[in-house]
Amino acid sequence: MTFNQKITSLHLDVLKEIGNIGAAHAATALSNLLGKKIDMRVPKVEMVSFHDMMELAGGSENVVVGIYLRIEGDAEGSMFFILPIEQANRFIRRLLYDETFDFKKRPVSELGLSAMQEMGNILSGSYLSALSDFTNLKIYPTVPGLSVDMFGAIISIGLIELSHVSDNVIVINTSIFEEGVEDHETVRGHFFLLPDPDSFDAIFKALGVS
Repeated sequence: MTFNQKITSLHLDVLKEIGNIGAAHAATALSNLLGKKIDMRVPKVEMVSFHDMMELAGGSENVVVGIYLRIEGDAEGSMFFILPIEQANRFIRRLLYDETFDFKKRPVSELGLSAMQEMGNILSGSYLSALSDFTNLKIYPTVPGLSVDMFGAIISIGLIELSHVSDNVIVINTSIFEEGVEDHETVRGHFFLLPDPDSFDAIFKALGVS
């Protein structure tokens, strides 16, 4: 049985439930960081092809803000959090109270980069903590790396291993809502979860849905 055949709608439902628990934890941390009421939700978890993943990010040559980390412990893999530049700018401007901040400007402010990396720490740590709690597996992230580059260049590092066993990735859609802000200004990003071979066997066996 291939990796693709092992992932069912039940598995994705479980990942969505875990994602929403992680999102709730992340929202609390972001609320404290911003000093504002923040709500986060995971409206959808899906399995998509490499091609569709590129389309979700606006194409392989679209320049985005990407946070990358390795997942280590009992289940290993790669995780990326991808935001369109304008959405990342919106978040950092609110956090720093600096409407001039722009990831497109060079050199990028070190304070802005640090703030974005902290957001990556919060989001990835909250999701993996929820996954670890559910499975009783020891799962933890490495320190996230941050890059402003073409999406294809950012994601390629995680695709090399996965491409040997699958042509699909798991996408965890994430919406970040700020109290008093119009819905069209909601920050919407994507987690791309790229497991190493055999990692999901361990996760879903621990969840009882293998």
